[in-house]
Amino acid sequence: MAHKTFISYKYSEAQDLRDKIIEALGKDASYYQGETSDSPDLTDTSTDNIKRVLRDMMYDTSVTIVIISPNMIYSKWIDWEIEYSLKEINRANRHSKTNGIVGVVMKHLGGYDWLRPTKRNSDGCVSISTNDAYLYDIIKNNRFNQNPKVYSCNICQTVDSLTGSYISLVNEDDFLNNPQKYINNAFDKSENDASGYDITKQK
Repeated sequence: MAHKTFISYKYSEAQDLRDKIIEALGKDASYYQGETSDSPDLTDTSTDNIKRVLRDMMYDTSVTIVIISPNMIYSKWIDWEIEYSLKEINRANRHSKTNGIVGVVMKHLGGYDWLRPTKRNSDGCVSISTNDAYLYDIIKNNRFNQNPKVYSCNICQTVDSLTGSYISLVNEDDFLNNPQKYINNAFDKSENDASGYDITKQK
């Protein structure tokens, strides 16, 4: 089942990946509600007008795709877009639910170690650490927040990369290969008011 999506990204460095994601959605791209290369330039308009346009795009969506790029945290909008996506909004007698959110990690310098270096633990499990310096607090606070926690390995106490956090991080190549898998995962976690997670909804 296709879900209405919005992509949150830093325009100056991630518009190419935005376009790749839309292309990878295939026929499901018809459910995409966000900006495209044909969208009007809002740079010189007021903050209130930009927020109005973004709210109109996001309100009717159920999944927000956040492109995690090296300079993302210098964007003036992405953490606000994540906050809006996580809130339940009343508008014209309609009530929106909390969006599912998936972070797509941009490939940088040929790989993903800039954000997600991997290592093999002594028990044989492969674990991924995250350099939180590149992430907004609202993303960090919604990582590893499954409640109760379900460990994929009880020895090293690692959690599943897709269910252990409300905002999962997925490498660009993996996401582009099967976007529906990760969009569906984010949507599934948002169902039932995301009751399996301790969600932080403010930036």
